[in-house]
Order: sequence, then structure tokens, then C-alpha cells
Amino acid sequence: MQLPNFSDVLHARQTISPYLMPTPLYHYPGLSNMLGAELWIKHENHQPIRAFKIRGAVNFMANINRQIKARGVITASTGNHGQGIAYAAKLFGVQATVAMPSGANSAKMRAITDLGAEIKTIGEDFDDCRKHIEANSNPSGPYYLSSGDAPSLITGAGTYALEIIETLPNVDVIIVPVGGGSGAAGTCLVASTLNPSIRVIGVQSDAAPSAYLSWQSSKPVTSQSRTFAEGLATSTPFDLPQAIMRQHLDDFILVSEDDLKEAIILAVEQTHNLCEAAGAASLAAACKIHETLRGKRVVLIMSGGNITLPQLKSAMDTHRDTTNVATGMLSNRKTAHNHI
Repeated sequence: MQLPNFSDVLHARQTISPYLMPTPLYHYPGLSNMLGAELWIKHENHQPIRAFKIRGAVNFMANINRQIKARGVITASTGNHGQGIAYAAKLFGVQATVAMPSGANSAKMRAITDLGAEIKTIGEDFDDCRKHIEANSNPSGPYYLSSGDAPSLITGAGTYALEIIETLPNVDVIIVPVGGGSGAAGTCLVASTLNPSIRVIGVQSDAAPSAYLSWQSSKPVTSQSRTFAEGLATSTPFDLPQAIMRQHLDDFILVSEDDLKEAIILAVEQTHNLCEAAGAASLAAACKIHETLRGKRVVLIMSGGNITLPQLKSAMDTHRDTTNVATGMLSNRKTAHNHI
């Protein structure tokens, strides 16, 4: 398996730049004071589909050949990847089909159909969708695009890391949410090339720890996914992101479902941004390991903002009696092992 490299990320940026603007990188003094570190947030929730997945999707669609374009594309998604593919397919005149599990994020489903893609509801979770497509794909049907093992998706995602380092070259730590791992893998490719002293930390829900367990053991580990954070909800790891993360990811931590809900509210309180649970994962991780981040210059990836009203209400209900979410989060933290 040939791994993508930094040159591929540079090519991806050249490919997507006519279609996508760089996203903001904002410093938040309030969060910085709370955590004792210089906190910055990369706002991928400001993308046209409100998620970073659009980068890889545009990179993929811009480079497909005539035969694939004629066949159309089918992929599996819990939402944001599907939105990215639908957006890019419309941009380049390609017919797209997205397989999604029953009970998928309704707002993301509406966005996909609004962009002109077809949705097929298959199974109970992401891996049901993926396995069904893989078992039924054929050369005469739509081209099957893996949502994790396509190099163009990883190198497209890596372009946000390029933007970070160009804007903030002295960054010490980048914390990245991990579902399939394209974002973390792309960040690793960029950071390891431009400045190997930058530490890249992945974060996943402890209710869906497949990528974490696979990275720790250096072999594929399947685990059940029970997380409400659909952007983190994978039960089986992807080979390509794992291969890159095993080489270059500096650390990988787990956060709880309550951590994610707390971080959603903290993001609203301190940044006035709505983020989905996956998008809040890096903030949850920063709160968990805040003592090891003291004095560091830290960038958190807010990977997506497609939260539903019921999800937001659930997060708010969890903290309806909490006047200061950050105080509650940090006071309950014991010092984690030395991640930095």
C-alpha cells in the first residue's frame, strides 16, 4: 500500500483552492486562561457544508477520470463525508449515492438530498453501510469510494494543517478528532514534514474506540460503536489512515460521552459557535489533558458544526444546573499521563 505524502497535500491544495476558501484560525483568550495554554481553534465548521470533509471530497471529484464520472460514485457515510461528496459531485456534474444507517443525523440527510445526491438507508450503523456497498459493488455500477482509505480524502484533509502552520508556524500541539482518521492522517503528513516538533494528538469517544485501539496495538481492532457522535462512530479501522498515524501520530486519547456534551456547551459559551459532538472532541480532549498543555500553543480542530436540535438540547439538559461549564469540566479532571 503506497502512502500519500506531503507533496500530495500540496497538490491537493492547488486542486481545491479555486473552490474553497481557507477557514478561520481564531485565538480565544477566555479558553486560554481557563486551560493555562494559548488556545486557537481551526474552524472547519465554517466550511460550506460546515465540516472539513468537503476538502477531501472536492480533491477526489476534481481528479476522477471520464469513466468514473460516467458511472457515478457511491459511498458510505454517517453524514459529513456524504455531504462533502454530494457537494463536490454537484460541483463537477457527477451522480452521487450515499449509503447511510437508519437513524442518521436528519439535518445531514436533508443537506445531502438538497445537494442532489441519492440516499440509500442501509443497516443500523456505518459499518453495515460500508460492508453492504463493498459486497455489492461491481465494475458496471457506481464507483465505490471508501470514506477512509482513499488517498485523495486524506491529502485533501491535510490542507487545513497547511493553513494552520502557515498562519501559526510556532504551534506546539494540534488536537484532531478521529472517526475514520483522514483528518488526523492528513495533519500528520503535514506536521511531520514542515515541523516534526509539532505534536499531533488524536481523540476519539470511549464509546467508539476502534481507531484508538487499533493505533495502540498496531493491528486492526474492531469494537462496538455506541457513541452519539456520528462523526466518530466507526467500529472497524481504515488501513490507510492507521498506517500514517502509526508512523506519525504522537498520542491518542479517549473522552467520554459526557465530556463531548460538556465541550459542546463550552464551545457555545466561549466561542459562540455551534459544533457537533465530533467537532467538540478536540476541546473535550484539551480539557482532559489541560495540565500537560500548560504554556503550550495549542490548535484544536473544530471539525464540524452539523448538530441537530435534539442533540443540542441533550447537551444543554446535561448541564442545565451548571453556571460555568469550564469550571465543572476542569475541577473534575485528574492529571492524565504525560501526553506532551
